[in-house]
Amino acid sequence: MQCGLSPIVGFRFSLHPMTNDFISVIKGALQETDTCNVWMHTDDVSTVIRGKQVHVFNVAKSITLHAAKTGVHIALSGTFSAGCPGDSAGDVYLNKGDEVANIDTTKQYVSSQFALYPMNNPNYMDVIYREVDRAKERGVFNESMHYASGIHGDIHDVFAFYEETFTHARSKEHKHLVMTVSMSINSPSHGGL
Repeated sequence: MQCGLSPIVGFRFSLHPMTNDFISVIKGALQETDTCNVWMHTDDVSTVIRGKQVHVFNVAKSITLHAAKTGVHIALSGTFSAGCPGDSAGDVYLNKGDEVANIDTTKQYVSSQFALYPMNNPNYMDVIYREVDRAKERGVFNESMHYASGIHGDIHDVFAFYEETFTHARSKEHKHLVMTVSMSINSPSHGGL
């Protein structure tokens, strides 16, 4: 097992709807999303999605958007990972084409934070600064903060930025990357944005 060689991308996340009816929001979002292109497992704490990068990000966005469309205040916390030396199962999904299964253009404001961890890369701060600059260029940068960077905007722009960043932060030499993401959607503090 060597770091960075696995082509599998994964996303482990927990979805927290701020409602007593949280079970139906979570299960509804999972059921409304077409997961035919990824390996997925849900337990009592979190859900993991694994497969080709394009499909992992597509399914992650779809689940998040379906939960948000309920109008309930949603919090999501998760970790994207690629190149983990221990990743071996579920690679049957790597033979899928690149056509995504979930297409929904519904507009949805998202406030989020992310942190990048380019593993075994001595120039990791250069990678992080470059991706923060990319966020500013894309118009999704919100603010600098300790231990993360704020990203906000329409859900499609935010997820597009995250996927692009994930691609660019993995260099040819340093392919093991971890990216944490926290999102808040439909929060009363967003002031109707």
